[in-house]
Amino acid sequence: MFLEPYMPQEPKCGWIEIICGSMFSGKTEELIRRLKRATIANQKVIIFKPVVDTRYGDDAIVSHDRNSIQAIGVSKSSEILGLADSFEVIGIDEAQFFDLELSEVAQRLALEGKRVIAAGLDMDYLGNPFGPIPSLLAVSEYITKVHAICPHCGSLATHSYRKEKENVLVLLGEKDLYEPRCRSCYSKGEELLLKKESELEESE
Repeated sequence: MFLEPYMPQEPKCGWIEIICGSMFSGKTEELIRRLKRATIANQKVIIFKPVVDTRYGDDAIVSHDRNSIQAIGVSKSSEILGLADSFEVIGIDEAQFFDLELSEVAQRLALEGKRVIAAGLDMDYLGNPFGPIPSLLAVSEYITKVHAICPHCGSLATHSYRKEKENVLVLLGEKDLYEPRCRSCYSKGEELLLKKESELEESE
């Protein structure tokens, strides 16, 4: 479990934390946990999300376990700088959907003495590095990679498999569209879905 480092009062020093992994791995849950702990510590906390993520409304981030916390939707990462000025802890959810400038924004905030916590998918549905996450990983002080469980073999899931044949990069959805898979099961693609459907038909 991640424990907050000690932040000395003078000189003021900030840092960047990244929480990454596949879908359904608990990224947002862990982000909410850290932000709530910061609130308990009487720190000024503000949370941002990309406006494109409308799955649970415009003013909150919500984990798959339905834990939630208020958030502000922004269309580009540079907007965060002006809105976060008077806050000590900056939370950013679904960081993969932001523009590539997010890494620079996070570093500027950290230099101002702020704690920046960003959560996001490290790989897209094709298994490629996703958006600004790779550069955020390179410049962060603390990295937490969380894992889901592969429903086909029970191994640690590292990939997000898209069950629908849609070629767009950003396709919002839950378990109706995606499932977590380990590396091996991800490589088998649609074969496992067809097998599961066949087993369900036989059991009926």
